[in-house]
Amino acid sequence: MLRRLLPHPLLTVALALTWLLLVNSVTTGQALVGLLLGWAIPVFTRRFWPDRVRIARPWWLVFFLFKVLWDILVANVAVAALILGGRRFARPAFVPVPLELRTELAISILANTISLTPGTVSAWLSPDRKTLMVHGLRVSDPEALVQEIKTRYERPLIYIFEPPC
Repeated sequence: MLRRLLPHPLLTVALALTWLLLVNSVTTGQALVGLLLGWAIPVFTRRFWPDRVRIARPWWLVFFLFKVLWDILVANVAVAALILGGRRFARPAFVPVPLELRTELAISILANTISLTPGTVSAWLSPDRKTLMVHGLRVSDPEALVQEIKTRYERPLIYIFEPPC
């Protein structure tokens, strides 16, 4: 019964906080509107969610988010230096990244994390979901880029979303 009334409690809180950030106001009325939206959106979109989201280690997800935010900051500085340094330092390349992730949510988070980090973008996912094509602005060693993606992003996502059976 509680699951029907509140299908995604973490999403409800995230949507309410997002609402407060968007309106740039923390009043009682705005908090209530945020909570109403945070409750209504998951309830009315429940049938579009294919599977129940399972987060095996929620605190690791928080650490992962801080790592991604830090990487975005560092990558912004690196891309700015690349732009200011001229095109001669750019070595754009497409690099296939073999995936160990199996859940759609984890693959989606990985692809979006790569795209959020300046200097890289997820370009294509193979139909069998075993290879993600990544474009990098400065790729001197494709294997190093693959290893960085796998160690910094994919392995933590496996640990967070795909615990051993």
